[in-house]
Amino acid sequence: GLERGLQEGERLVVENLLRVRFGELDPEIQAIISRILQLSPEEFTPLLLQYSKQELLKRFPPEKSREN
Repeated sequence: GLERGLQEGERLVVENLLRVRFGELDPEIQAIISRILQLSPEEFTPLLLQYSKQELLKRFPPEKSREN
């Protein structure tokens, strides 16, 4: 209930910040949103405001690239 609502609210905040910064949510960025949301808002907000797209992709590598 409430927990799920908070998570959806955080997802909206993250998506909106990324959209404002990069103009659109391309598939690369969409793929890392769930990873970003594993951090607290206090942790992810400065990253989203300061990191370039490349830095975010490096900080949160997509799950697929981790296969050995």
